[in-house]
Amino acid sequence: MVSHTREPAPAAVRAYIHSEDLFKIYKTEELEVVALRGLDLQVERGEMMAIVGASGSGKSTLLNILAGLDTPSAGKIFVGARDLLTTTDDDLVRYRRQEVGFVWQQTGRNLIPYLTSQQNVEVPMILEGATRKQARRRAEHLLEQVGLLPKRRNRPEQLSGGEQQRVAIAVALSNDPPLLLADEPTGELDSQTADEVFSVFRQLNEETGVTIVIVTHDRSITQRVDRVVAMRDGRTSTELVRHMAFSRGQGEVIEEFAVVDRSGRLQIPREMVDALGIGSRARLDLSEDHVEVRPEHPPESDGPRWKRR
Repeated sequence: MVSHTREPAPAAVRAYIHSEDLFKIYKTEELEVVALRGLDLQVERGEMMAIVGASGSGKSTLLNILAGLDTPSAGKIFVGARDLLTTTDDDLVRYRRQEVGFVWQQTGRNLIPYLTSQQNVEVPMILEGATRKQARRRAEHLLEQVGLLPKRRNRPEQLSGGEQQRVAIAVALSNDPPLLLADEPTGELDSQTADEVFSVFRQLNEETGVTIVIVTHDRSITQRVDRVVAMRDGRTSTELVRHMAFSRGQGEVIEEFAVVDRSGRLQIPREMVDALGIGSRARLDLSEDHVEVRPEHPPESDGPRWKRR
């Protein structure tokens, strides 16, 4: 375990999810894989955001750590006031049962096949000590929120894929956790059904204030959430932020930013690196209000291939 010399930031000034210089290393007898390489991430309470990246980028590893299903190797990772790096096994069990809900891509992992929709939602509450009356009332309320109260007596096999995922969302929220995580929740659904599921996420986010983090490889999710963080090689690389810009007469706009971590590191998008012909080193020039990035040996041409940004 890596020791830390700095005191953690006070909970009052940290984001709800606060990751700093986070590492996750998987070791076997013959192999060592670094899944997260100094990742920094901030998620505000009540935010609905997504994490995207290619296979192997580390996004599922990060989600598993946030869910309490895996433990980091070094760095800092807080959810609220809870330090997921140092928390005990018993605390992690309580965290998974009370403070975080999880929706898997495979519907078979979310629901118990021989129980009805309502019974699936009731089970986590009963395990936490709720009476059957209390569990029934909240299950009916949640199923109404996801638009499936009329099908509360249906078993999973009697529901469509999209309906199963909506029930899974209700199950994940049964104990009223402040954080909801979803791993490729629409990966097995067609686009129209996926839109319905995302509409449920948005509605619940706005009505209850639950923080929602969705992991996906589908970049079209930019239109459905407020912020998208892209991961590459175990670190955050860019952010896409959607906001309104009425003052500029543009309406809704999406802006892309490179992520700069606490050490000053940033990842230049691969297409820019390739376009500039940047190898292992680059030249940096500081101007009054920006930094210029150029290849170490600019190619011979009539003009530079780089441009100011």
